[in-house]
Amino acid sequence: MWRNANCLILKLFKDKPLPTTEYDSLSQPALVNRAVAMHLLREGAFSTADTFLAEVSRTRAESELDTAMGQAEEQASEAIPDIEGLRSGEIRRQFLLMHELLHELTENRNLLPAIEWARNHREALYVRGSNLEFELCQLQFVWLFHGGGEAGISIQEGRLKALDYARREFCSFQGRYLPEIQQLLGAMAFAPNLEDSPYNAIFNNPDSWDRVATSFKGEFCALLNLSAESPLYVAATAGAIALPTLLKLQTIMKEKRTEWTSQNELPVEIPLPHSYQYHSIFVCPVSKEQTTDTNPPMLMPCGHVIAHQSLMRISKGNKFKCPYCPTESHAKDARKLLL
Repeated sequence: MWRNANCLILKLFKDKPLPTTEYDSLSQPALVNRAVAMHLLREGAFSTADTFLAEVSRTRAESELDTAMGQAEEQASEAIPDIEGLRSGEIRRQFLLMHELLHELTENRNLLPAIEWARNHREALYVRGSNLEFELCQLQFVWLFHGGGEAGISIQEGRLKALDYARREFCSFQGRYLPEIQQLLGAMAFAPNLEDSPYNAIFNNPDSWDRVATSFKGEFCALLNLSAESPLYVAATAGAIALPTLLKLQTIMKEKRTEWTSQNELPVEIPLPHSYQYHSIFVCPVSKEQTTDTNPPMLMPCGHVIAHQSLMRISKGNKFKCPYCPTESHAKDARKLLL
């Protein structure tokens, strides 16, 4: 797969100079190596991850870095957990567990281990507003309704097993999911002709297993304080989407003999899918500038928000009046907003 993709990329962009920059991800090898290792662990390629981490360790041991490179590597290592810990640490054990549960769910149609995991983490999932446990139990009900994969079981026996499961397990979900439970139980009346009933989409959805598996993987990663998607995959995909636009921009700048002068931002808008837009954009109403990591939005006690530089410029270290209401406050009372 990777070989075919590489050939397609080379064919598409041959004879075209790629955009360059003085600073890129390759200048932080520790971050790149960790991203690759985490991606492999996420995807369940544990033997490949072991080989990769062994190669990284061997290369680092054999390399003789000069003072500047050594300092840069040390700073990068301080900013991230030790990459050596990925080989036998807790994160590896968690990903092993995740893939064991996913294998049972997707390959063996066995939802019980995943349901047990969700119950053990019910409180954390509830805080997140997650529906994972109910989604798993709902799919288990549907699975039993269709016979539960048992050979020779009659349709009537399957329905009775599903009904018995609902009596045992759905009581704890009535407070939050009563309408959904009523739909599941109401389907019993339409069982002889379920395909023409209003409940057909619930009981005959070919994507239900994949959807629940994706939801499980996302929630599992969330409880590890990790994103649902691999950051390496997201970065590579976003870069591939942006590359044609940047190539066209480079050609235009070359023809007009202009240079890329903007810092910390692209000179053109790159339309990314909505799922790749992780952070809101805030423009300071005072300076009319977009906030950044170095100039974050600040929430004042009155509830209004301005950029940090605007706050410092207005307050000058003293008590100041909000630009949009008569409330007075001090700069130290403002709170940084994370978008």
